[in-house]
Amino acid sequence: MNPVTLFLCGDVMTGRGIDQILPQPCDPAIHEPYMDSALGYVQLAEEANGPIPRPVDASYIWGDALAEFQRVKPQARIINLETAVTCSEDRMAKGINYRMNPANISCLTAAGIDCCALANNHVLDWGMSGLTETLATLNAARIKTAGAGISEDEAWAPAVLPLAEKRRVIVFSFGTATSGIPKSWAVTGTKGGVAFLPDLEQHTVQRIALAVRTHKRPGDLVVVSVHWGGNWGYGIATDEVRFAHALIDGGADLFHGHSSHHPKGVEVFHDRLVVYGCGDFFNDYEGISGYEAFRGDLGLMYFPTLDADTGRLLRLELVATQMKRMRVQRASASDSRWLRALLDREGRRFGTSTEMAEDHRIELQWRKAADSRLPSP
Repeated sequence: MNPVTLFLCGDVMTGRGIDQILPQPCDPAIHEPYMDSALGYVQLAEEANGPIPRPVDASYIWGDALAEFQRVKPQARIINLETAVTCSEDRMAKGINYRMNPANISCLTAAGIDCCALANNHVLDWGMSGLTETLATLNAARIKTAGAGISEDEAWAPAVLPLAEKRRVIVFSFGTATSGIPKSWAVTGTKGGVAFLPDLEQHTVQRIALAVRTHKRPGDLVVVSVHWGGNWGYGIATDEVRFAHALIDGGADLFHGHSSHHPKGVEVFHDRLVVYGCGDFFNDYEGISGYEAFRGDLGLMYFPTLDADTGRLLRLELVATQMKRMRVQRASASDSRWLRALLDREGRRFGTSTEMAEDHRIELQWRKAADSRLPSP
C-alpha cells in the first residue's frame, strides 16, 4: 500500500475585497448594482468582525490553514481558483467581475498551492486578455492549471503533479452552465476559453473517460474537478450522481465538485471519494446578509488519503474553518459540530457518516463494500 494524501477545497476567491487588503491591489473600482468599489467589501467585513490590517502579508489570508498544512503535509494541494489574475481592463458585462493583481500571486505560493482548477464562472471576467495573463502568471509561479486555455488542447489538458517514485496526480477541470459559466466561454477550435461541458450525458462521459485513459498510467491518481450547480441548496440531482459515478467507472479516482457556497453531501462510490460540493474556502462575503441558514462563513479543508496503487480511499479527514476578517481560522467546537451534523444529514442518502476526532477534526465513515446502485433521489 502506498498512501498519498491530498488537499482539496472549494472556491478560492482572491479577487475584489481580498485583493484590496494584499500589498499591491488592483484599482478598486467595480461595476456592480449595489457597490462601486471593492473597498466596500472590506468595510462590510470590518463592520462585521473588526479591523483588518492593511496591507497584509502574503500568507495572512490562509491563517490557521497553514498550520494544518504543516501538520498533514499533503503531497498535492488543489484548489478551484475562482478569480482572474490580471490587471486587464477588458471587463465582461456580467454584473460581478473578480480579479486579483498578478503582483499578489504570492498569496497562493505562500500556501504551497500546486494546482488551480480554472473551469469556472469568473476566470474570463476580464476577457481573453485577462485569461492569458492569468495563465502566464500562474505558470511563472510554477502553479499548474487545468480547465482553461488559449486553445482547445490546452483547456482540456490535465495538470500533471509529480509525486515520489515516479507517481503522479492527474487533475482535469471542467465546468457546466449550471454554475453560471456562459456557454460563449466554451473553448473551441478557433478561440480560447474554458473546458465547458454542454451536458452530463453519456457522450460527455465518454469524452472525459477517453481523456483519462489517454493520460493515466499505473501508479497515477486521477482527480476530476467540476464546477457545477447553484450557489445555495443541498439538493443533488440524480443525473449529477449518475455522472459522478460514470466518471469513477471511467477511471477517475476522485470526483471534486464545487460551486455551492456551502458544503454538500459526500459519497464513497466503489471505494472512490465523491465530493458533490466543497463549499467556499475563502471569499469577501463577510457582512453580506441573506442565506444565513446555510452558514456560508463556514468551510472545510478536505484531506483525502488514497492508495496510490489502487486509487481506493483509505481515509478522509475534514477540518472545519471559518472566514473572519478575511482570514481562514479554525472553526469553533460548536461550529465544527454543526458542520458534522450537516455532513451526517446529507450523507445519509449515500451511506456516509462522520465521527469527531481529536481537536474537533472530522473523520468520514462509509460502507467499505461499495454499492453500484444509484441512491434514491
